[in-house]
Amino acid sequence: MNSTATEATDATEASGPTDAPAEKAAPDVPATSDTPDEPDEPDKPDEPDEPDEPDVSDGVDASRRRWPRVLGALLAVALIATGGALYVEGRQLRDTPATANLALTDAEATTRVTGDVSSALGKIFSYGPGATAATRAAAKEVLAGKALQQYAALFGQVERQSADQKLTLTTEVVRAGVTRLTGSSAHLLVFLDQVYERRGRAPTTASAQLTVTAELRGGRWWIVEIGST
Repeated sequence: MNSTATEATDATEASGPTDAPAEKAAPDVPATSDTPDEPDEPDKPDEPDEPDEPDVSDGVDASRRRWPRVLGALLAVALIATGGALYVEGRQLRDTPATANLALTDAEATTRVTGDVSSALGKIFSYGPGATAATRAAAKEVLAGKALQQYAALFGQVERQSADQKLTLTTEVVRAGVTRLTGSSAHLLVFLDQVYERRGRAPTTASAQLTVTAELRGGRWWIVEIGST
């Protein structure tokens, strides 16, 4: 064996085994990425809280609860207004001339005035040659005011004609209608049939139509005005 190699081996064995120096640990290095880091975004300010939206259903419920009260009030006002209008209208109807006319509502009073006036006209427009005095007296019992004055002025002529011509007149009321009647006055439309008889001639029949105004005096009806139509 080569002496040089032997010496080297011995020297190595004499010094013993030597540990190989440990590798120095590398400091921890943060992992890096190939792309550069992006800058951090600045923090955004906190957004204000949005106001809570009103609960629509609560409003609808409240409106529904109010409607019955509103409708009730409107109905009450309408009823009061209608009642007032009906009251006024009723008063107007009661106060109209038509409803104040007893000829439309009081059959008994209408029948009475019709009978009194018809009887009176039959008496004052019926006479004969020797009965004019009785007719004049009857007129004073059924006529008053203007009607009595008019009759007295005309009956003088009738008396003379009746005596000269021997004239007899008979008057009959064929229809009488009360056009207006109150508690103390009446207006009538009267239709008459009159028969004229002269001695030696045939009787003559004629029709007449009169308007009569009567007044209630002392419990009975008096004719106060007579007119022709």
